[in-house]
Amino acid sequence: MAVAKRALITGITGQDGSYLAELLLDKGYEVHGVVRRSSTMNRGRIDHLEHAHPSHLEGVRFTLHYGDMTDSGGLNRLVMTVEPDEIYNLAAQSQVHISFDQPEYTGNTDGLGTTRLLEAIRATGRPTRFYQASTSEMFGLTPPPQNEQAPFHPRSPYGVAKLYAHWMTVNYREAYQMFACSGILFNHESPRRGENFVTRKVTRGIASILAGRAGKLRLGNLDAKRDWGHARDYVEAMWLMLQQEAPDDYVIATGIQWSIRQLAEIAFGLVGLDWQQYVEVDRAYFRPAEVPDLRGDPSKARLRLGWRPRITFEAMIREMLESDLAAAGLKPDTHLRTPSAKAS
Repeated sequence: MAVAKRALITGITGQDGSYLAELLLDKGYEVHGVVRRSSTMNRGRIDHLEHAHPSHLEGVRFTLHYGDMTDSGGLNRLVMTVEPDEIYNLAAQSQVHISFDQPEYTGNTDGLGTTRLLEAIRATGRPTRFYQASTSEMFGLTPPPQNEQAPFHPRSPYGVAKLYAHWMTVNYREAYQMFACSGILFNHESPRRGENFVTRKVTRGIASILAGRAGKLRLGNLDAKRDWGHARDYVEAMWLMLQQEAPDDYVIATGIQWSIRQLAEIAFGLVGLDWQQYVEVDRAYFRPAEVPDLRGDPSKARLRLGWRPRITFEAMIREMLESDLAAAGLKPDTHLRTPSAKAS
């Protein structure tokens, strides 16, 4: 009987964590997830996994554990108890704008939290493979296209904290010969994206307008440009990194860039509305230090991992709209259209 690989995922209740858990379960893994204790249950993205994937393998294949990235003792116990073959560190305070309001907390969870987890792995002495969720926000003002050799210039406490975690991952790989990889992921979205991220804010805003619950959508810097892909594609790249013979860091991106203005134009166009009649620019949503221009170069991931994104930008926005329209009590087929889209 085959012995299942065992994976531990921090941040399993988030967008990426839920898609990654699905992927690993489909591949026959035993999946353990770390959730924070809170007064409200925030497990909507993973509820369907609790009793999913019946298997010929013995034992429970999906288990949740309480834990926190600020608690080194708890992380040590988790790693020693679970004895994972692979750890995917996706836990973070991941909202850039909020990181300006909570810089210390962001640094503690996103930066030092990674160090605590790396130390927990080192303490066990097990050959656990480690994935660190790095981010394109580490590039900041670096001109595109950004690849693995591009210099970093983060422009937010979130970007700075993630850069610390990124270099700690490199350091543990070099100092202790740990199989530790960082995926420098550019923006990736889905219907499971948090409601305070701009793509989801747009699709939810459109649903609210069509449902008659709102008349306007307020956005920040419409000229900011991003490289957007689908989270379902990107978690596959995470897994591929830990299946290689040697650990390394990879940029994961589409190589195609869109502005927030184009995002609004396409999303509103999909429901037959003129975005300019509904979108208002609100300075409250501007960052204290803006990141104007991100576009990744995923050549290394294509060459070494054989990874390519499969879901287009417009298909992703359509999927998000379908979900948010349905959540607002509307019939997606009644409202959605198919205009053409152009990227820069």
